[in-house]
Amino acid sequence: MKKVELLAPVGSFSKLHTALHFGADAVYFGGKEFSLRAFANNFSNEEIKEAIDLIHNQNKKAYITLNIFAKDSDFEKAKEFVKTVNEYKADGFIVSDPGLINMIRREFPDVEIHLSTQANTLNTETVKFWRDFGVKRIVLARECTLDEIKRIKDEVQDTIDLEVFVHGAMCISYSGRCLLSTYLTDRDSNRGECVQACRWEYSLGEVSRTESLTIQEDKRGTYILNSKDMNTMDILDKIIDAGANSLKIEGRMKSEYYVGTVVNAYRKRIDQILSGGEYDKSLYYELEKVNHREYTTGFYLGKPEQYYESSVSTNSYKFVAEVVGYHEDTGLLEVIQRNRFFDGDELECVSNTDHKTLKVDGIFDEKMREVKDCKLVQQKLFLKTNTKLNKYDMIRKRIED
Repeated sequence: MKKVELLAPVGSFSKLHTALHFGADAVYFGGKEFSLRAFANNFSNEEIKEAIDLIHNQNKKAYITLNIFAKDSDFEKAKEFVKTVNEYKADGFIVSDPGLINMIRREFPDVEIHLSTQANTLNTETVKFWRDFGVKRIVLARECTLDEIKRIKDEVQDTIDLEVFVHGAMCISYSGRCLLSTYLTDRDSNRGECVQACRWEYSLGEVSRTESLTIQEDKRGTYILNSKDMNTMDILDKIIDAGANSLKIEGRMKSEYYVGTVVNAYRKRIDQILSGGEYDKSLYYELEKVNHREYTTGFYLGKPEQYYESSVSTNSYKFVAEVVGYHEDTGLLEVIQRNRFFDGDELECVSNTDHKTLKVDGIFDEKMREVKDCKLVQQKLFLKTNTKLNKYDMIRKRIED
């Protein structure tokens, strides 16, 4: 079976290290402007160079988001941004605005352009149009079915790459082109400032009455605009068979724990598929252990049953420590505390190896004093254990009901 790319979101250097450690083939991230995640940490120009060098040193790829819908006032600065980052050898720019695409093709003909999902690409003729205009990859609209993806791929073959989303939050609006945030808060989702107003609770009012009416019988209200999250683990083989070249995870605003756990699970599933191995269902349950709303396979199999009757995400585990390294001479695992845990807790590992549980025979601080209650965020700790973990592996604890 053909090789397929696993593409991960990174909103900071710590998430970048995590994504690469757990097996992403490529990552995407934004600069301080022109990105649809304005409230992620994002990267300064100097940090972009550092990040690209790091990524290329691991033979991975770096794609830069330039996916706002631009105004005339954006073009001069956007041109300077592309010029600078192109000199850093970025592997591609993810763009949605036709004007920006035209400017890049004219000024920087060597730049590889990936068309953002915001461009609503749903059919073969549109794919051909953008291919002939110089676009090298299409990020298909989330509304495409498996049959539609296969039909497009059969028609265009290898003349252009197809990228699809496989996991993460979904907008209720068509391909994410939403005006709700702008209308309610004057923060433009199409320029990276979305407040996720679709997750809010709404009620229905009648013009001649003062009271509001709930749209459905639910004491919490209703969430008619709120979408479930996408999870395609069970059908990932079908997505690859349909012709996708790149499998994209959503989540530049998510935590290192989220990025690591999700990338790790999809990496292992992709490797199983490419090697002809049997589906390990435990990988699906790994995805239950991160913050998420109820899952759906999206539009791939038809109507997604997309509406989710709560704005609250669920999670059965919490990230308690990040691994710094294992000291062979002392048998101590060095970690940085991230959430509270106690000596004697049953802990699990998130590792790019097969470790699942972690037996700890004592916890110590930097002065080798015993610690029973690990409650100081970012505290360096040493765990007495025979389980050897690597830097950037993670430790989690089940959340008690």
